[in-house]
Amino acid sequence: MSDRLCTVLLYSDDPKVRDRMRLAVGTRPAPGLEIEFVEASDYAGCVRLVDDYEIDLLLLDGEASPGGGIGIARQIKDDRDDAPPTCVVIARAADRWLAAYAEVDATLTFPLDPVTTGTTVAELLRRTPAAA
Repeated sequence: MSDRLCTVLLYSDDPKVRDRMRLAVGTRPAPGLEIEFVEASDYAGCVRLVDDYEIDLLLLDGEASPGGGIGIARQIKDDRDDAPPTCVVIARAADRWLAAYAEVDATLTFPLDPVTTGTTVAELLRRTPAAA
């Protein structure tokens, strides 16, 4: 049996943050899962990638500027019936209420712990059936 190949969209205006997210997830966060990444640095690019690709998970920087990941998550959830699962990385645990309002599926906090990040990403991907 081969690994399930999943596409994870990394969103942040800061390329260093996208690098940290990619490293924390890794290309094989759990047995049976292989990750390929696509990246966006602004809102328009994020939406374009969601429209153009089969995105299995959005990993969004809640601290990005000018469009934060929480706002993008809410907008995509509002606009699409088939929105992929979303995970927002926040700087303050107190912002979880705002992420819950945006209907995100999970939150992580900076600095990213690779074990927690990989486990969270794997759980979200396993909840969603593979694209046909």
